[in-house]
Amino acid sequence: MRTRGAILLASIITGLALGYTVTNIGFGDYTELNRMFTFQDLRMFLSFAGAVMIIVCAFALMRVRRTPGRIHAGVIPGAVLFGTGWAISGGCPAIPIIQVASGYLPALVTIVGVVVGIRLCRWANARYFHLDRGSCGL
Repeated sequence: MRTRGAILLASIITGLALGYTVTNIGFGDYTELNRMFTFQDLRMFLSFAGAVMIIVCAFALMRVRRTPGRIHAGVIPGAVLFGTGWAISGGCPAIPIIQVASGYLPALVTIVGVVVGIRLCRWANARYFHLDRGSCGL
């Protein structure tokens, strides 16, 4: 029987393990990320590609299927904005939390930027674009 406490404990343990792994690979280090994005060091790039391949295999084994649908107009600009922010700040939205936990306080600026960006996206979409957010839940 699954209880809320057991699920919360499993989530905390999984999150700590993921944070530990990601930090030791180097994804929490801006210099390492810069070297990956500029193809100076393929170690992290290959780690990332390996993780993607593992999840592709896991999804195939679990027979997870994407529901057919079209890509809406916000996907491409959103992906470009996300990638640009990742390259500038040195981390996707989870990495700055790991950086702050590691004592790198400038990552707080990135966290504030993520929160402001999400709120701006909600506001702009509600006011101007009215795009279906699908499973994003923004």
